[in-house]
Amino acid sequence: MFSTFQLSLIGVFVLATILGYFLIKNVPSLLHTPLMSGMNALSGICVTGAIVASYFAFSKNDALAIIFGLLAIVLSVVNVVGGFVVTDKMLRMISKAGNKKASPQVILSIILLALSLALIVLTGIYEGKVQDYLSYSVAALLSIAILVGIFFMSKVEYSVLGNRLSAISMLLAVVITFVFYGLLPVWVLYIGLIIGSVLGVLIGLKVKMIQMPQLVALLNGLGGGASAIIASLTILGFTLNNNLFSDASSLVAIAIGCVTLSGSLVAAAKLARLISQKSVVMKGHKIWIVLSLALTIVSIVLFFAIPNQIVTAISIAGVIIFSSFFGILFSIRVGGADMPITISLLNSLSGVAAGIAGFAVGDLLLVAVGGIVGASGLWLTQIMCKSMNRRMLDILVGGNGRKKEENMVLSPVEQSSMTNTTVTENILDAAISPSNSDSEEEKISPKEILLKAKKVIIVPGYGMAVAQAQHHVKHLTDILRDNGASVKFAVHPVAGRMPGHMNVLLCEADVDYEDLYEMDDINPEFEEADATIVIGANDVMNPAAREAEGTPIYGMPILNVDKCKNIFIFNYDLKPGYAGVENPVYSRKSGLFTFLGNANDTMAEFIALLEMK
Repeated sequence: MFSTFQLSLIGVFVLATILGYFLIKNVPSLLHTPLMSGMNALSGICVTGAIVASYFAFSKNDALAIIFGLLAIVLSVVNVVGGFVVTDKMLRMISKAGNKKASPQVILSIILLALSLALIVLTGIYEGKVQDYLSYSVAALLSIAILVGIFFMSKVEYSVLGNRLSAISMLLAVVITFVFYGLLPVWVLYIGLIIGSVLGVLIGLKVKMIQMPQLVALLNGLGGGASAIIASLTILGFTLNNNLFSDASSLVAIAIGCVTLSGSLVAAAKLARLISQKSVVMKGHKIWIVLSLALTIVSIVLFFAIPNQIVTAISIAGVIIFSSFFGILFSIRVGGADMPITISLLNSLSGVAAGIAGFAVGDLLLVAVGGIVGASGLWLTQIMCKSMNRRMLDILVGGNGRKKEENMVLSPVEQSSMTNTTVTENILDAAISPSNSDSEEEKISPKEILLKAKKVIIVPGYGMAVAQAQHHVKHLTDILRDNGASVKFAVHPVAGRMPGHMNVLLCEADVDYEDLYEMDDINPEFEEADATIVIGANDVMNPAAREAEGTPIYGMPILNVDKCKNIFIFNYDLKPGYAGVENPVYSRKSGLFTFLGNANDTMAEFIALLEMK
């Protein structure tokens, strides 16, 4: 049923997925955002398939195919260059390293790349089966080099090196494609490479850290779109592979690529606030999702059932239309807080699309790297689902059981029981009684609490990202430390809109990565802390997750903020978070100080008053 080479492709995909999964598990949460953008760059490996497809379109003088081939090259190269540039920028910001001496792993990496380069030269000299064997050897070595690069990314001090090692491997992959197929004189291919490189560099250099979620979502889409184009050109005969295995792989790659493209564009638009971030649920939404998936499968079956040119065209169009509709339906119903899961899942799909496109064109390296990227996104998706106590199926088709956003309000009784301490009321001089007693001995000011605190924990959330208050957070940290306090940051895995979102923003503000603690490590310390400062976080520190059975967040791992004796809340308001579950912390009768409004403004005023002598 399968040829030896086709079985080899399947084996490579499975092996690369397994190896990639176990290597990526060692990457700390601090590096999850650069890991995702790095995986975006790797999914751009489909540029090798785009180059080959474009060459065949050029040799057949098919203008439309040439245009789409060049478009695939541009999309892939934007993914590669933009992904690696922005990843390098983030990693340099996080690690602040660059003075590491060569280690045995570094030397091994250099040897691997040197061997790859030597084999590329030999590939250009020899022909026939010898050339094939050499190209397979190069693909294997480059795959290993990329895996070594990912291994380096599990170490903060070597993460920059790991990213650059992967980037060099990708460059060599493009070079060997030109050498193997004798494409160096084909000038038209350089047009796509140049345009994509320029756009990628501009995007990578100009993007701000606050824009990382939408950029990663966009790059996911570009990778999926490129894979879909390559698969389409392959099934139309613009590569050397034209058989049942190739056709089936092409149709599946088209479907997954289109789902990734349309879903990612919707996600990016939501994150960029071009469309509403709220969950949009159509009437009969689940039925439409199942129907679009079923019609995609029917279109694929129809392609093989009736070998007719008209039916073939209709089938391919059906796969593109219905799978794209599925991607839109999937993403449009996802609300803002579910975006970390959505982005990581789309990241995985971009890799899977590239890998299956590799099956279609018979490219070992494309298959291997696609498997690695797919494993990365899948692992991150699992982490996000576990951290939010969600099932992946709920994200895909709905059924999350959450309340509508317009119902997320506090009752008048609850609202009145909370003390909203505003800056304009000179809160730092106001005496707050922890036990609601009139006793002068028990009265204490918020300013005194912080200035006397020896241990403070800061909890960042999405509100900090929206307000871009990370620099004020760093300023507050410096003030507390200058006053002799120990300050640590407690980062929940799903805080923000993508894995590692808070880590990147805080490192941008020059917060040392060694001060960022994961949930399991920091939770035991809340009881010992003198104060906890929450900036724009809600569900991730809602104790209802431990106590309120039947609520959407019950069972979700949270930060134990409620166990701290003094809590400072810098949130926009005191309404329930995305899950729609009221937060008992806001009803505390003592040790609670709330500062409502835009965190950038309230923190600026808070710091100014804190610095007053």
